[in-house]
Amino acid sequence: MKRYVNVSIRGAARPGRQGGVIVSESGCILEARGLRKSFGGFVAVSNVDLQVETGHIHALIGPNGAGKSTLFNLLTKFVQPTAGEIRFKGQDITRALPAAIARLGMVRSFQISSVFPHLTVYENIRTALQAHDRDTWSFWKSGRGLHRFDEQVHELVCQVGLEPLVYTRAGDLPYGRKRALELATTLALRPELILLDEPMAGMGQEDIEHTSALIKSLARRHTVLMVEHNLKVVADISDRITVLRRGEKIAEGNYHEVAANEEVRSAYMGGAHG
Repeated sequence: MKRYVNVSIRGAARPGRQGGVIVSESGCILEARGLRKSFGGFVAVSNVDLQVETGHIHALIGPNGAGKSTLFNLLTKFVQPTAGEIRFKGQDITRALPAAIARLGMVRSFQISSVFPHLTVYENIRTALQAHDRDTWSFWKSGRGLHRFDEQVHELVCQVGLEPLVYTRAGDLPYGRKRALELATTLALRPELILLDEPMAGMGQEDIEHTSALIKSLARRHTVLMVEHNLKVVADISDRITVLRRGEKIAEGNYHEVAANEEVRSAYMGGAHG
């Protein structure tokens, strides 16, 4: 049976199970209540409530300066909130450290170091698997002993569509395939919730289509929360969307619901989305 590492819990709701994943009684894997972050006199996030349902792809969108990055940093514990509460699988993680929530099963893509350019795809993924392995001495084992990771490497390579490139050096990969490799190393940590910060940034259309399909396939096994600029991608793959403006949540729902919202239309009118 899968075991979870506990962080400090203050009055956590009793979690239940959904598809083998521990979730709160609400059916949400991640919840934020009254989340606020101020920097001196500037309020970057103001009283935001957020619920991410298990098995969904949930997108955060909003114009430039909406507070998306700050909210992402709050949820992943790189920034501590001024006020409010964050729960993951029913547990209070408001004051937890990033490493603790990663062990619980919530991983942000950049928490994995950038790919090692001089290592192959295979070696990068194996290194991530070693890092997750409970046996920390595995880094000092012989190459023969490391073959025990081969099956897991193969599974991850297939999952992100890198089979033809498995022995290619990461530094020689096209940009879109490097992002796929980063996803594979993230998946090596066996997360239940994956947080992606602008996964389509810098990609051409072909890579966007490939990465969109990959993220959509991840939702069969994982929950995804992402910040994304490309509204077509958001419309195509998101189950639920939260819209921020000036640090406040102004709308939430599926794409058609938020696209019809007058506040959302006003927020995007005449400006680039970011």
